[in-house]
Amino acid sequence: MGRTILGMLVGVVVAVVVIAAVEVIGHGFYPPPAGLDPLDPANEAAFAAFVAAMPFMGKLIVLLAWVLGTFAGALAAAKIARHQTAAALLVALVIVTLVITMITKIPHPTWLSIGGVLLPIPIALLAVRLVYRRTTLPRVP
Repeated sequence: MGRTILGMLVGVVVAVVVIAAVEVIGHGFYPPPAGLDPLDPANEAAFAAFVAAMPFMGKLIVLLAWVLGTFAGALAAAKIARHQTAAALLVALVIVTLVITMITKIPHPTWLSIGGVLLPIPIALLAVRLVYRRTTLPRVP
């Protein structure tokens, strides 16, 4: 149980760090207006305007951040945890929750919202599939 909880915690941290890193790289290509602090609730309308005006590639980078973050976090969780699928799915559910929180506060295009909500779970299951460990011995013919 301890390894599974540790895997979940590490997975969530890894996911958030990867998402932040990819979004910082994306802001290098599509920088927000000077002085815009997206964490300040007073700037919520200005941030919404920035997201609305962002070109397609900028929005695609946001989706890529969510997907890569989920994959990296689920992979880390599955590598550490005994209950690999549960740990990876928890990471995906945390990311889905964060995406839903983001898209309810700041309007996003429909395709981005749908992708952000639907993609994390299959991505997490893919990560589990890549690190799946057999718990039984293989059959001898």
